[in-house]
Amino acid sequence: MAPMPITDAMFLLTERREQPMHVGGLELFKLPPGADANWVQSMYEDMIHSTDVSTLFRRRPHRPPSSMGAWSWELDDDIDLEHHIRHSALPRPGRVRELLALASRLHGTLLDRHRPLWEAHLIEGLQGKRFAVYTKIHHSLLDGVSALRLLENTLSSDPDDRNVGMPWSTKPKRHDPAPSRGLASLLGVPRAAWKTTSELAGLGPIAARAAFRSLTDQSSYLPSMAPKTMFNTPITGSRRYAAQSWPLDKIRAVAKASDTTINDVVLAMCSSALRKYLESLAALPDAPLVAMTPVSLRQAGAEVGGNAVGAILCNLATDVADPAARLAAVHDSMEDGKRSLRSMSPAQVTIASAVTMLPMLFSTVAGVRRVASPPYNVVISNIPGPTEPLYWNGAKLEGVYPLSIPMDGQALNITVTSYNGSMDFGLTGCRRTVPHLQRLLTYLDEGLTELQVATN
Repeated sequence: MAPMPITDAMFLLTERREQPMHVGGLELFKLPPGADANWVQSMYEDMIHSTDVSTLFRRRPHRPPSSMGAWSWELDDDIDLEHHIRHSALPRPGRVRELLALASRLHGTLLDRHRPLWEAHLIEGLQGKRFAVYTKIHHSLLDGVSALRLLENTLSSDPDDRNVGMPWSTKPKRHDPAPSRGLASLLGVPRAAWKTTSELAGLGPIAARAAFRSLTDQSSYLPSMAPKTMFNTPITGSRRYAAQSWPLDKIRAVAKASDTTINDVVLAMCSSALRKYLESLAALPDAPLVAMTPVSLRQAGAEVGGNAVGAILCNLATDVADPAARLAAVHDSMEDGKRSLRSMSPAQVTIASAVTMLPMLFSTVAGVRRVASPPYNVVISNIPGPTEPLYWNGAKLEGVYPLSIPMDGQALNITVTSYNGSMDFGLTGCRRTVPHLQRLLTYLDEGLTELQVATN
């Protein structure tokens, strides 16, 4: 097969035990009415005996001698579904706490590179007649937007539909998902910019310098340099995960009252939570934290798979005490970032899709973290998801909680998805470097309450 685009191969090149490079999802389902005690087991049996696996989920990484070390994909024609699909049960009492502990452990283990790079875990025993599905897939295969679209295309909006497969199947989509709301369409960037980035693989230092320039373009509205924080240190391979939902209507009301966007409010909630968290540990720097906010460059109707991601650097204004002023600063920073992307040529925007890989690349160079300040302190992603309730063979999907990638020097990742009137937050951190991760959920809730009061 052809060499991978550099934006995909980078996730393989930078992976090591301390830095697994897969993304994940934790989906909560309500058992369908009348389901007996064997319902989950029956679904598992159907899944492992299926022969319907799409090409995307048969790919495994390969470095043939003829490629001079470049990564490519080869197809596994004898895929072992019992390896990829696991059946688990939570220990009693089966609370969300036990589920998050299991997800933390599963997310910290590397995928086997001798096999297609994905796993799915069917988890029963959750209180409230519920079960969960934890999936993880290597970021070299697809980005977060593609993963969410796969889920949306697979499930059904009909609660009586009992013929629903899974994201790795080749069956046609059940319904038309919402149109793409990636930044590409919002900014009106020319369609030519979204062609494959494989041509960048041979550009070497030229591509790297151009990517740096796209970061530098945003420097006029950012602090002179992101401060070093407790998040910007070496990490271990062990993970801790926390998740919670907030009503989308509450966040939308704050955005409307403040003349900002929903994403601005999400970032301001995170800013407030990070400020309080660092204050509680006597670790809040005087300079404001900077967030890297990945943005989808994927056009509507584009083929699922691979990576089409750019970035905006956002001043989180964690040095500002007033919640309304902090939200205004976040909004201004994001607007400046969008204007910066609009000003780029198609080639520059394409190169900008590699910007998110740069910290991963430099984290592999010994000593860089000790002498250089981080380009940003934390990654915060917001991925639009399904707007209507969805079902898997009658089981109602209740929540979609993302798990993402802490990196060496970037120990915390916050990713948010919207689903059916809620905003589902997933916080993934290095277990050793980010203590008391659950506190951030409390601080996120307090941050939203402060914003509601400040904008009333």
